[in-house]
Amino acid sequence: MPGLIGKKIGMTSMFSEEGKNIPCTILQVGPCVVSQVKTEEIDGYSAIQLAYDEQKESRMSKALMGHLKKAKTTAAKKLVEIRSFDNEVALGDVLKVDLFEEGDFVTVVGTSKGKGFQGVVKRHGFAGVGDATHGQHNRLRAPGSIGAASYPARVFKGMRMAGQMGNERVKVENLQVMKIMTDRNVIVVKGAVPGAKNSYIIIEK
Repeated sequence: MPGLIGKKIGMTSMFSEEGKNIPCTILQVGPCVVSQVKTEEIDGYSAIQLAYDEQKESRMSKALMGHLKKAKTTAAKKLVEIRSFDNEVALGDVLKVDLFEEGDFVTVVGTSKGKGFQGVVKRHGFAGVGDATHGQHNRLRAPGSIGAASYPARVFKGMRMAGQMGNERVKVENLQVMKIMTDRNVIVVKGAVPGAKNSYIIIEK
């Protein structure tokens, strides 16, 4: 299952052959350098490690820089391991956007936007009380009862309550590749992709 590292550039829309306006996400994908090839014999499992997005050598540790120099590549901001990589690759190979074709269905993994500490209405879609009559005071967006009775005399784990929202690893499957611009290393996929602009994503077939 081939995959690459990339960045979310932003959103746009495209017209289908039927004339429908389709929301799309623009992804800059690759080029990625194979910085390590893991095998069953040495590592206990097969995978490849990809390096993406150049940066200054001075911002990396000497150990990690030495690791990348084995692949004869420069300092990189993002290292990701891809398991079950079907294509035959060697250390130092450069993988580009031509791994994908228009019409393919891909899986995209990203980190969702962080929304901070949010209440139950925004976080879980609670309706709230809905009106301010009958002596209600400051309860319109309250969670309501959270416990049962004197037994079990506690709140069960997993209760939907206020708390940290977003900033989580999110996987979106079956996004169709609408367009590929190989000269710019750009893929346009149908639908939304988690994360803010310029955030890192992993795209897999």
